[in-house]
Amino acid sequence: MTTYIDIIRHGEPEGGRRYRGHSVDDPLSKTGWQQMWNAVPDKPGWEHIITSPLSRCHRFAEALADTLSIEFTTEDNLKEIGFGSWEGRTPDDIRHNDGSALERFLRDPVNNRPPGAEPLDEFAARVWDTYQRILQQHHGQHVLIVAHAGVIRAIASRVLGMSLDNVYSKLKVEYAAIAHTRIEEGKEPLLVLGAS
Repeated sequence: MTTYIDIIRHGEPEGGRRYRGHSVDDPLSKTGWQQMWNAVPDKPGWEHIITSPLSRCHRFAEALADTLSIEFTTEDNLKEIGFGSWEGRTPDDIRHNDGSALERFLRDPVNNRPPGAEPLDEFAARVWDTYQRILQQHHGQHVLIVAHAGVIRAIASRVLGMSLDNVYSKLKVEYAAIAHTRIEEGKEPLLVLGAS
């Protein structure tokens, strides 16, 4: 028996480019809504939707569930990583006011967290534990997770056996990108690019 878990990143939020963890709850922009609808396949086959509680995910998940006439649930542990004192700030603002902190973070995001930020390993553990729970609860189904770039990276790092610093520096997750995972009974999950 095979379980399919697809994870879609939210579209562009209102407010432009800035660090949004779980303290900044900007809604999707008009462009962001269009990106999300454009990403939905003609016949998606999803039987259930699980979403981050943040509005840039939750509102689309609710609209999509209504369109597909399927149920959706909200999962608090799928919210984005917390960026501490960088929440809501732009990269330019951080560069201007915090010296080389942003460059250090981009080179080594595991060991150069923003002040007060959620530790990357703790974030990855909560996401992976939630993914495993979803796998058990929806065994044999095809489900969609609506979440964040960090959530996709955390899952990809475990599925691909990559370190967190490696996946954060090498895996770019665009708005409304979809990662497909396929889990066959008794086997490790696979990350599938393209149509599930």
